[in-house]
Amino acid sequence: METFSTYDPGNYYDELIDVDGNPRPGSKLLVDKIESLPPGDLAIRQKAAEALLLKMGITFNVYGRDEGTEKIMPFDIIPRIVSGGDWQQIESGLKQRIFALNEFIQDVYNDKKILRDKVVPEDLILTSRTYRKECEGFTPPRGIWCHVTGTDLVRDRDGRFYVLEDNLRCPSGVSYVLENRQVLKRTFPQVFEASRVRPVDDYPSKLLEVLGYLAPDHVHAPTIGVLTPGIYNSAYFEHSFLSQQMGVELVEGQDLVVSDGFVHMLTTKGLQRVDVLYRRIDDDFIDPAVFRPDSMLGVRGLIDVYKAGRIAMANAPGTGIADDKVIYAYVPKIIKYYTGEEAILPNVPTYICREDQDRAYVLAHLDQLVVKAANESGGYGMLVGPHATETERAAFAEKITAEPRNYMAQPTISLSRVPTIVGDRIEGRHVDLRPYVLFGEEIYVQPGGLTRVALTKGSLVVNSSQGGGSKDTWVL
Repeated sequence: METFSTYDPGNYYDELIDVDGNPRPGSKLLVDKIESLPPGDLAIRQKAAEALLLKMGITFNVYGRDEGTEKIMPFDIIPRIVSGGDWQQIESGLKQRIFALNEFIQDVYNDKKILRDKVVPEDLILTSRTYRKECEGFTPPRGIWCHVTGTDLVRDRDGRFYVLEDNLRCPSGVSYVLENRQVLKRTFPQVFEASRVRPVDDYPSKLLEVLGYLAPDHVHAPTIGVLTPGIYNSAYFEHSFLSQQMGVELVEGQDLVVSDGFVHMLTTKGLQRVDVLYRRIDDDFIDPAVFRPDSMLGVRGLIDVYKAGRIAMANAPGTGIADDKVIYAYVPKIIKYYTGEEAILPNVPTYICREDQDRAYVLAHLDQLVVKAANESGGYGMLVGPHATETERAAFAEKITAEPRNYMAQPTISLSRVPTIVGDRIEGRHVDLRPYVLFGEEIYVQPGGLTRVALTKGSLVVNSSQGGGSKDTWVL
């Protein structure tokens, strides 16, 4: 296998190799190690890592594909390295952002000050598909709405980090972070040890602390459950993995029942009360008495018990209002409004299609922009203009004109790249980064997060549902 001697960082920011072809500070040990391996050794280590992931059972489901549902998330053994200095900025920027978004959700469902002060247009909130009227006038336990957030960051040519989007409903992927780390420790043990990489493995215990913190005051040993839609969900592996790591129950809607004003779990010994649910089910399906009446996944009566303060839920229903992709454009203003500070991590420049001027610009420049639907995720409902056909762009223009509220557009970011094993070569592939943030007694940012990599040459789409893979992220 060729190593870094012929590696071309290209006209992008490369996370390991600078423009002159030298290892960046902190990555020299790794690059030297890879350079020193006997021919064929890197490929052997890559195969061993894939075999280990399969053995650990780390799979995800892809719907609508014929070649079998369970696949391992493609994994590349060359890690991404983030310097301590870069991480400090990311961490403080995320803490600031999540604090402000939590204040925003609380305000929007209660005093609505930010709407009265016209910082965010009121009709934008009230027409959002993720706004839940049922949450008006409600404050969740400890005043926290977004207990678990996965914020997607990208790095442009200038080496700066930008926030691409916020995921505050049921962000997934943290199990890959934990498992990728287990595999990488075995792949490059000496380099890992010598690089002084910050650990990520305490995430399950930190999550458990957050969930325990939400329990009603009079409950001293709370019963906690992870509420999953079931085995057919694409992230089911993660639900079972986290419940097992935390030592809590994994439950489906059919395992729970509301009785005497509390939520109970059906067990072989009868009913057992549940105090906290880490739910991995979308709002729509969580309680057929309140949201979608046809839902078979939720628990009838759950919201009443929740509003009475007899059960806590993470994340709180209604948090989706803060990850609407159009509201995203206002987050810098939201941060300024609640903290008085400028955003530490900037947004990617964004055009809001409901604004006439922005919409005219977007429709005229579809070949240069990425357009996203307000409430879609997983890389669905979006148009990557430069890579789309004339027909696809015309079809998207019709959608935007018909429903401008539902779309926003951004310039195509030249995502940074990381060296990646491609056959018998090492080539640059585009990446993003999803750090995980927990909000309990204080805000904790897991060092690193999920580096998602677009495995197709030139592709900017990193989602696993669209054929992307992942890498371990080393924060030094």
